[in-house]
Amino acid sequence: MTDVRVILSTIDQPARAEEIASTLVRERLAGCVNILPNLTSIYRWDSRIERASEHLMIIKTETDKVAELIERLKTLHPYDVPEIISLEVENGFEPYLNWIRSETRS
Repeated sequence: MTDVRVILSTIDQPARAEEIASTLVRERLAGCVNILPNLTSIYRWDSRIERASEHLMIIKTETDKVAELIERLKTLHPYDVPEIISLEVENGFEPYLNWIRSETRS
C-alpha cells in the first residue's frame, strides 16, 4: 500500500468541476485532478429513481491530506450529499507517486 489516495467525486457542471479542481490544487490539497465529462448517473433520491448527466473528478492526494481535502470539498461542492469516496492506491509508478507527494506539500 502507498501513502497516495484517489478521491472520486461527481458534479453537475464542468465549470464547477474546474473551479473545485483548481482550488484543491492551488491549496495543495490535491496534486492533480482529472475531470471526465459526460457520464450518466442513475440513483435513488427522495424515493425516486433519478438520472443525471455528471462529470467525474478523479482527485489524487496523500493519505494525510484526505480528511482536510474532504472537508474542503464539502464546502466547495453544491450538492446536499456529494459523492466523496477515498480509494487506496496499492501500487503505482514511483516517480508519479513522488510527484503527487511533492505537489501536496506546502
